[in-house]
Amino acid sequence: MKIIEINGLEKRFGIKKVLNNVNISIEKGEILGLLGPSGAGKTTLIKILTGQIKAEGGIAKVFGANCDKLPSEVYSNIGIVMDNSGLYGRLNCYDNLKLFAKIFNVDKTYINEVLEKVELMDAKKTTVDKLSKGMKGRMILARAILHKPELLFLDEPTSGLDPATTERIHELIFELKENGTTILLTTHDMYEATKLCDNVALLNEGKIVEYGEPLSICRKYNFDNSINILLNDGMKVTLKNTSESSDAIKEYFENNRVISIHSSEPNLESVFISLTGRSLV
Repeated sequence: MKIIEINGLEKRFGIKKVLNNVNISIEKGEILGLLGPSGAGKTTLIKILTGQIKAEGGIAKVFGANCDKLPSEVYSNIGIVMDNSGLYGRLNCYDNLKLFAKIFNVDKTYINEVLEKVELMDAKKTTVDKLSKGMKGRMILARAILHKPELLFLDEPTSGLDPATTERIHELIFELKENGTTILLTTHDMYEATKLCDNVALLNEGKIVEYGEPLSICRKYNFDNSINILLNDGMKVTLKNTSESSDAIKEYFENNRVISIHSSEPNLESVFISLTGRSLV
């Protein structure tokens, strides 16, 4: 079942074409990573998909409904984590979620369960203004998943967060996916994209320059196709990834000389630079 369908999407701001013939299809339970530098069109695409702005060409659909005019039942099935938090700073964590529970007609007994999921039960009576950046990030996610949406938009959900908080959010994202939630994720973190995403779309100047499963993309651009070995005497050995190298590799292992061994495929950042000449950050 396709949750998001985008065909030939176009958008301009003035003379600048921000989205140029974008085509994306996202299945139920899929995590798609939308990757690109600032200004590539990622946030614009999310705003079109959530009905905040309109496209000027092509078709964008969510749950089969045209994004130009999304019905209320579609909005009730969407959760959004964007830069602007949507939280009320003078209210405590519990009262923030209580307000949103009323809006979405969610049983308020579920609030504590959501606070447990994002590890904020101890801060339920703390006002949002007094939360640390990491706690606020988890609170924003709690607000977005409170009504159990089937589709979740995450715009750089771990940007600027410490590694421990990032890991907790990753665990929650995987839990949501296992429960059938479809997620569109934007990130500058290539490790995060490779870890979380079923597929990624590399977006540059409004165009998708590559699309597919992260590791498959990296293997596709592994033009070097070599194996790099670090030996226990500090020596670095590079061998071609062919059957002719098997005897040498076997000998290194038999003599317990291998400290580490890696294949040469690039990461997503390297692929993006090779395709566009630009960094993802």
